[in-house]
Amino acid sequence: MKKVLALIAIAGFITFGVSTNAVAQTPDETEDTTQVVEDTTATQDVTPPPADLTDDGKAAEGDDDQGGFSITTQLKTRFIEGGPLFMGIVLLCLILGLALIIERIVYLNLATTNTKKLVQDVEDALASGGIEAAKEVCRNTRGPVASIFYQGLDRSDEGIDHVEKAVVAYGGVQMGLMEKGMSWIGLFIALAPMLGFMGTVIGMIQAFDDIANAGTISAEVVAVGIKVALLTTVFGLIVAIILQIFYNYLLAKIDSLVNDMEDASISLIDVLIKHDAASRPQ
Repeated sequence: MKKVLALIAIAGFITFGVSTNAVAQTPDETEDTTQVVEDTTATQDVTPPPADLTDDGKAAEGDDDQGGFSITTQLKTRFIEGGPLFMGIVLLCLILGLALIIERIVYLNLATTNTKKLVQDVEDALASGGIEAAKEVCRNTRGPVASIFYQGLDRSDEGIDHVEKAVVAYGGVQMGLMEKGMSWIGLFIALAPMLGFMGTVIGMIQAFDDIANAGTISAEVVAVGIKVALLTTVFGLIVAIILQIFYNYLLAKIDSLVNDMEDASISLIDVLIKHDAASRPQ
């Protein structure tokens, strides 16, 4: 019995002591506690609300950085919406056109030669070792200019007139090699928007067929059909613009190489006349 009373007394003392301590807080401590509670409440109040959800239960997409909806994603989505038939053909035009363009860029860059250095090397070889030494320099040099030089030097024993004819004739051959495949690139440039327009016309016909089958003009039916129809034209024009830019770059590159070939050919004739190489027997 005494133990039970002792336990009750200890429990009452602890409870009373805790209550007294809570009541006996200083005003500063009370204000600090209140401030902490207010700060916590304010922090909870400024928590941003959840993002607005669409009908599908997904967060609404914002701009490119926040929503992750990049231009590439938009192009893929629009491409799928345009339909596989004409969109696939337009994409094929882009792939084939870019393949030809890459091949031409590599070829023309490899065909670029430092013509001034080549002319100087040929002249030095003529002065030191004659025609055969000059021909060896041309054999060891890459590019159409070196090939033209070789053909001209190979006819040097027949006179300067034959050298000029050989240079002009082989220059035309090299120009044909540089322009190889350019007509196909031009075809794809013209074909891509034409296919896009054809897809648009067919899509418009299908849209009117949908209106006729529905028996009434529905804004939803008309809008969807026209949107799908116009997407083929948009992608056709995009493909044509991309290919046209590279096509013009290739034309400028070819013109630059042709000018270098003509200048170098004139320089070769002058070098042969200077060293009287075209009249020496081999």
